[in-house]
Amino acid sequence: MNYIGSKHKLSSFIFDTVTSVCGNDLSQNIFCDLFAGTGIVGRTFKPHVKQVIANDVEFYSYVLNRNYIGNYTEITSENLLSQLNDLEGEKGFIFNNYSEDGEAGRLYFTSENGQKIDAARQQIETWQKNAAIDENQYYFLLASLLESADKVANTASVYGAFLKKIKTSAAKKIVICPATFQKTDHSHHVFQKDSNILIKKIEGDILYLDPPYNARQYGANYHLLNTIAKKDTFIPKGKTGLRTYYKSDYCKKGEVLQSFTELIENAQFKYIFLSYNNEGLMSRDEVKTVMKRFGKYSLETKKYQRFKADKTESRNHKADATVEYLHILEKK
Repeated sequence: MNYIGSKHKLSSFIFDTVTSVCGNDLSQNIFCDLFAGTGIVGRTFKPHVKQVIANDVEFYSYVLNRNYIGNYTEITSENLLSQLNDLEGEKGFIFNNYSEDGEAGRLYFTSENGQKIDAARQQIETWQKNAAIDENQYYFLLASLLESADKVANTASVYGAFLKKIKTSAAKKIVICPATFQKTDHSHHVFQKDSNILIKKIEGDILYLDPPYNARQYGANYHLLNTIAKKDTFIPKGKTGLRTYYKSDYCKKGEVLQSFTELIENAQFKYIFLSYNNEGLMSRDEVKTVMKRFGKYSLETKKYQRFKADKTESRNHKADATVEYLHILEKK
């Protein structure tokens, strides 16, 4: 999934840094990914630690992490996916409000794909209500649908806007592919909570933080994934069909430093790693000052090419050089 702030390209750097500080054997450690997003970092650590705690306030993120992190034993899925892919399309909420030829005229999906998404989402809900699938299968199928729908979305990576014409990748017929997860010997925990509230109720060994860096609200940029995942009804707002969304204090210049300070103060973890970059609302020195109050501080940096959403139709996204800061605290 194309995702703003994704740590896919930095996962090795993060893992190597954590092991250099905490030791190569993490098998008895509880690792928490508190702002999990699509769960890339939690997935990286999942086979190496005793337990992963994954959290994100957005429901689409909860669905992805409930599958990729929460699911850890074999589940039956092949026949279910085949049935979903064989469904006839339905003119439901996604088609009418977010698809080509729909009543609202929003080109997030082709007419065919919008109808297939509606049909698949309804079938998953029907199976769940009839107890034809269990909770693990439910979130596996939902995650598979979200990932597959994202691949055919007619956007420049985020859902803040749709393109004026159907691009090549969006014109392809949706195929719901399995959102394959890593099997492990131990269970894991997944939450959908405000991070500053949850941090007071959990504890562990390694805390990884990847909060929003700037004023960009994830609930707005990925609103359509929430709509597919929740399968609720509301009146979409404006040209882009926005829904009411959660607004994080970490996206507010006047609030972020206080929220971050409270988070670090309340964290019941020995090691804390914070991913932030040189374009963030908090400066490097501000982060350093806060973290040094609570223990031994150090910093690792890495230059890399990150992807930013591009509003032009000719390119899906563009590379942009940035510096990633990995702030490290050994809490006293």
